[in-house]
Amino acid sequence: MPSELVIHDHLSPNFGERRDGARPDMVLLHYTAMPTAEAALERLCDPEFEVSAHYLICEEGRVYRLVAEEMRAWHAGAGQWGDVTDVNSRSIGIELANPGDTPFAAAQIDALEALLADILARHEIPAARVIAHSDMAPERKIDPGPRFDWRRLALQGLSIFPDEMTVVAPDEIAFVQDLSRLGYPEAPCEALLTAFRSRFRPRHTGPLDGIDMALARDLAKRFPVDRESGTA
Repeated sequence: MPSELVIHDHLSPNFGERRDGARPDMVLLHYTAMPTAEAALERLCDPEFEVSAHYLICEEGRVYRLVAEEMRAWHAGAGQWGDVTDVNSRSIGIELANPGDTPFAAAQIDALEALLADILARHEIPAARVIAHSDMAPERKIDPGPRFDWRRLALQGLSIFPDEMTVVAPDEIAFVQDLSRLGYPEAPCEALLTAFRSRFRPRHTGPLDGIDMALARDLAKRFPVDRESGTA
């Protein structure tokens, strides 16, 4: 079960107004790719670097609020989910303190679950709208990476995960089409496959196979993105 949520304010100057009256309808998960949480906190609050997120969660589970949720934090960069191209204006960004090559701490994930449960309830965001940075920018981002346990979040109703399905014959065109239905942007199949596996088949390698096809087809059928509103 999610732990008790305690939030500490450490406000960043790096934010702006959400554009065109947008409200948050998705959550984007990142890792900091920095050696310590303290270094990440300093970077996310330094106006010279022009980056931020709404929240930073330290390894021991301490949660910092850096940008108010009604404001537009600078965390997503170029990318797309469904028809949403200004992901910063439509999302809440959560950074997990992690250098990128170590497991995520249990206390950190407990705190993330508590924070996500609160955010999704308050903004009425469906679990399918909790995505990885690599999902919306598969050609340039890899976080939060294959060590992040998406299945655990799904079991808490805080994200999605595919069911076990009968394998489907590999077909790159069909695979890309299914990922597009789910929300992934236009990108080469290789980049999409890497991002998809990082989240749903961590540490699996090799060419596109029937299990990749089956998992993508299952998710696309159950959680197709709404192309008009950009929501699932």
